[in-house]
Amino acid sequence: MRRSNLTVFFIVIAVLGLVVFAALYFSHQQKIDKDVNTELTGKDGQAVIIQPEKALEMLKAGNRRYASGNRLKDPGVGREARRMLLKGQTPFATILACSDSRFPPELFFDAGLGQLFVVRNAGNQLYSDTLGSIEYAALHSTSRLIVVMGHQSCGAVTAAVKLLRQPENGATPALNSIVCTLIPAVLIAGKKDLNISEDQLIDDAVKENVRMVCRAILQSSEPIRKMSAAGKLKIVGAYADLDSGKIEFFQP
Repeated sequence: MRRSNLTVFFIVIAVLGLVVFAALYFSHQQKIDKDVNTELTGKDGQAVIIQPEKALEMLKAGNRRYASGNRLKDPGVGREARRMLLKGQTPFATILACSDSRFPPELFFDAGLGQLFVVRNAGNQLYSDTLGSIEYAALHSTSRLIVVMGHQSCGAVTAAVKLLRQPENGATPALNSIVCTLIPAVLIAGKKDLNISEDQLIDDAVKENVRMVCRAILQSSEPIRKMSAAGKLKIVGAYADLDSGKIEFFQP
């Protein structure tokens, strides 16, 4: 066989190999998408309750996909998903997160419509309406996992640190009311290391605030406290690294 013919032969084999690989990959990706959505709705299309530990593993898996750039082709955001959700929502986890625009929880967890019950405000803080929203998802919907999540470079916590160091530079009354609520977390974080840098203080205060909010949810809601004590519900803290996209989970 001539060299030119060999070259053509190997090119054809390589192209066929790529076609087969692409077909297998696409089929595998479709199966993953289908399995994820079936796990949330059940084989008969009925809502199912995902237990807390399993829900946490699903969040971790979704974040691994997001951080690695291997997101689902369709996590459940298309027309069919919207049509199914007309019957009602069946979230498998509740996320209390900061309202920072750089940090949409659904994207960080590679989640589709109706999968996460997301409550957001500046500094992921607990107010009466916030608690009511969380209680709704736990008591009247399908969520049995509550995640309180802060993030890297939180503007609200940064403002609290700066207000402590320069009280004369306060903002509007409404903004100050948000910032002042975060000061206890900054003070606790600062006491652990008096020589801490400002960046590290902010990150430590973000995590301390998460722990405080987790405990406040249990202290403020008797139904959630009872469900947690019975092992029917779990509350965990989380910290999102905006640079890597990775989320660290921890106990409050």
